[in-house]
Amino acid sequence: MRDQVMPGLQAALAQAQEMQQKLMEAQAALAAAEVHGQAGGGLVQVTMKGSGEVVGIRIDPKVVNPDDIETLQDLIVGALADSARQFTILAQTHLGPLAGQAPGIPEA
Repeated sequence: MRDQVMPGLQAALAQAQEMQQKLMEAQAALAAAEVHGQAGGGLVQVTMKGSGEVVGIRIDPKVVNPDDIETLQDLIVGALADSARQFTILAQTHLGPLAGQAPGIPEA
């Protein structure tokens, strides 16, 4: 009976190692990726690395009005939020399929 259990255990371990490798590859792809968010129809654009680091902000000069700083602030916050949403979508694309491969773990 012990011989019957061991092949199943070995197969489960092999599957776990394969999943771990795929997860590491997906995490590396996410870390290397960049996402772009925008607000105001592209008047403010943000570039964010997969690590969450903001690496660029582009502001169209026509949105810069010294008498209306609040609008510019709102657009920057909106572009940052859009970048975060884009990253969430990217992460689900890379990591979502792996959730369905985990034995005994239901898909979300």
